Amino acid sequence: MPKAAIFTMKLEPELRDEFMAAAEASHRPASQVVRELMREFVQRQQGETDYRVFVQQKVDTARSSVRNDDGRPDAVVEAAFAERRARVTDRT
Repeated sequence: MPKAAIFTMKLEPELRDEFMAAAEASHRPASQVVRELMREFVQRQQGETDYRVFVQQKVDTARSSVRNDDGRPDAVVEAAFAERRARVTDRT
């Protein structure tokens, strides 16, 4: 991948020195380490965004179910799961 952009940032001299020493100790150029960190950050942010979208879709589906009166009362759900628990317990 061609490198066409330059990224300039300000940081504390001590942090820069420690980072440069750590990059050198890992036998990698500092720019490579920064690119890896940036990729990891972007990937993590995308994962968080995807998760928020997933949760929002579940919430929207649940709210729609409630609005359409498609839900089941708590007592019915509890009874169904009590029955399932009893079946599983009986197998052991």
